[in-house]
Amino acid sequence: MRIGEVARETGLSVDTLRYYEKIGLLEAPRTTAGIRVYGRKELSALHFIQRAKSMNFSLEEIASLLEMRADPQNARDDVRALTHRKLKETERQLEQLRSLRNELTLLVNLCRGAGDGCPIIEDLEKDSSES
Repeated sequence: MRIGEVARETGLSVDTLRYYEKIGLLEAPRTTAGIRVYGRKELSALHFIQRAKSMNFSLEEIASLLEMRADPQNARDDVRALTHRKLKETERQLEQLRSLRNELTLLVNLCRGAGDGCPIIEDLEKDSSES
């Protein structure tokens, strides 16, 4: 398959495919004329990259995972450690989101009962002056 066909099949842009090649995430064999040709191996790697991105792995982490993918049996501990770090990071983000949700809920409720002014604007102004 050529790059345009792969872009259509995967939903990735041609620029993204070229970028993945540039940073070493993907190697696309070329014809003697220099045209990229993607086979099953490259498509499999692209689907792997997309799935890892959907799990919020960074491109750097995905590069590590792709290396580990070549020998999963011997990389099991490294994969587990990387995934555990990602889990902990996700848990921290969830806690931050819970805290944000609680703060926003409070502001919305304060706004409902406010007679004068806007508690949300006042709170945002207060926070910006404290920075």
